[in-house]
Amino acid sequence: MSLAHDARLAVRPATMAQRPARTWPEVNNPAAWIVAVILLIMPLIANGFFLIEILASTLILGTMALSLMFLAGYGGMVSLMQLTIAGFAAYMVAVFGVSGNANISLGWPWWLAVPMALTLATAFGTLGGALAVRTEGIYTIMITLAIGAAFYYFTNQNWAIFNGHTGINTVATPHFWGVNWRADIPFYYVVLAVAALCYFAVEYLSRAPFGLALQGVRDNPRRMAALGFNVNAHRVAAYAFASFVAALAGVLQVWNYRQISPGSVSVGACIDVLIIAVVGGITRPIGPFIGALIFVLLRTFALDFLVRLGLDGNRFRLLIGLGFLAIVFWSSDGVIGLWQRWRQRQRRRPDRSGGGRRHG
Repeated sequence: MSLAHDARLAVRPATMAQRPARTWPEVNNPAAWIVAVILLIMPLIANGFFLIEILASTLILGTMALSLMFLAGYGGMVSLMQLTIAGFAAYMVAVFGVSGNANISLGWPWWLAVPMALTLATAFGTLGGALAVRTEGIYTIMITLAIGAAFYYFTNQNWAIFNGHTGINTVATPHFWGVNWRADIPFYYVVLAVAALCYFAVEYLSRAPFGLALQGVRDNPRRMAALGFNVNAHRVAAYAFASFVAALAGVLQVWNYRQISPGSVSVGACIDVLIIAVVGGITRPIGPFIGALIFVLLRTFALDFLVRLGLDGNRFRLLIGLGFLAIVFWSSDGVIGLWQRWRQRQRRRPDRSGGGRRHG
């Protein structure tokens, strides 16, 4: 039976039928249009530092967290190896492409190195997913974390391919059509385009038969299996798609910094991606990008803020941790959940005031 075998059968309960229909894309949302216009004209009003270190970094990290959000939000599978997959793709770009380490890099042009990196990273993530789907809950988290930790220690100790703890530096970036695509403005638009494509792909899949079936597998795998769906096949396919999204982010990341090292794929960095997804909101595709913006702003400016207060600037992660705890404590759905609760309260106030005038 195909992966998307009549996924509509899984969403026929009355509660689903009574929900208002949502169009795709949501062209009637004025806030979405305002954000899109601001992002498009941002190079006209922002300097290079804000454009790359804040916005581009936010979009890249948000894309990585988006792959985790797709697995956790729609598939109920929390994976801590998404950054590992991105790092694997980044390493493959450096190994197959051109870099300052001529004894390691093969010197392929970018248009050959990038597809090879994406293919291998997707296969790597799919294989890891095939192992992870045999577990559930905390065991899924632990096995994906173990994969991330194993990859970190392997890259740190392997010199023949990954150049050990030094990593691979001076990775070449694309130059074609007379444009240096790593220059601030062209690179920003490349990152924005990739992030937008990944965002709309996740939005589309969430409404497609495969996405609906995946959500059914998340909610009740036994019932979906009884209906004839291949539960493990759906989960592995979800890992494959999420791995491709994470691999795209990894390619952008290595182009952004022009180097890749084991520190970029450390266990702490893997957990950061989870924090980003949870803080923003793990049930909506926009959530990871909101969480990434908060994370990047804290990472960039919290150190100076602590120093001005006379504290150790290296403790900036303490602020990130406190912010994470506060948001999770007040909202299980991150910033998105807080925003929705605030909007509901604002809608109730006019109704209550209007009712008071009618009965007064």
